[in-house]
Amino acid sequence: MRDRYYSKVILFGEYSMIFDATALMIPLKRFSAQWQLPLSFNRAASLPSNQSLKRFCQYLSENEELSNLFDLQTLRKDLEECLFLASYVPSGYGLGSSGTLVAAVYDRYAIQKTDDYLQLKTLFGKMESHFHGSSSGIDPLQCYLGKPFKITPQGVQILPDDFLKKDIHICLIDTKIKSNTKPLVNHFKAQREDPEFLSRFQSEYVPCVTSCINSMIEGDKELFFKSLKQLTKGQLEFLRPMITDNTLDLFTTDYDFNFGVKISGSGGGGYVLGFTDDVTKANELLSLSCHFETFDGIDTLPRSSVGMTCHQKAKKSMRGGFDVIWL
Repeated sequence: MRDRYYSKVILFGEYSMIFDATALMIPLKRFSAQWQLPLSFNRAASLPSNQSLKRFCQYLSENEELSNLFDLQTLRKDLEECLFLASYVPSGYGLGSSGTLVAAVYDRYAIQKTDDYLQLKTLFGKMESHFHGSSSGIDPLQCYLGKPFKITPQGVQILPDDFLKKDIHICLIDTKIKSNTKPLVNHFKAQREDPEFLSRFQSEYVPCVTSCINSMIEGDKELFFKSLKQLTKGQLEFLRPMITDNTLDLFTTDYDFNFGVKISGSGGGGYVLGFTDDVTKANELLSLSCHFETFDGIDTLPRSSVGMTCHQKAKKSMRGGFDVIWL
């Protein structure tokens, strides 16, 4: 059993994967979750996680497809002893807060595990549907594997930790707004019922995603930024509700150097992904005090102000620039 479960970043493919298109994922080891039993002084702090796990256990027990796959008797016993998942993954930021929980429960309580990644993805999707109404299962798969990977309908290709080329730099731009995945996914599914939308999304948007993924892995910087520019335009056209108003300028500006952005996860808040080959110019553009990160973790990350409304957070972000993590 793993000692912790890392958060994730979907670099490309968050909505196109619904059509079995290619997606690219990396772990974000700055944030993680791990099983713990509460100490006497922090028992109250463990209750929200413990209660959430109890609800999840009830969901598993009532699902005919899932109930026989897990040792739910042991899970119930452990939860009665106040076992909880100590999570440092921000909720509503598209980093896999529910994915880490699903991965942790599978890893600890699955009766028989499988090494078939596509089979795992399907199972994880059914498990994570408890939190979002529906799920592709790709987030928990990343949290479970903890390695970069490319996924296609044919299978999962594990990538080296250092597959990212040194002249393509990636950052997470904090919108200061929490995202709610379920209504955004439901909106997209409703849009998908429109034959014209569906046809154009598949013929115009999905190829941009595939080109971004392949050119990034192959290290073709020129093609990558060309494809990214088209992808950003595609998100403005096909995924506009997923772009927060306080980051809209980042999507619509025509830059004089290689810099582009896209939504992260379901969008609607959380982080926006930025890509550049010139970190200095990007920092100047974003007017930020930055923190640098690798797959092995970073130092302190600025936290959003507690108790602020989404509107206040958006205003604060526009006044003072963006907090950013460089990968």
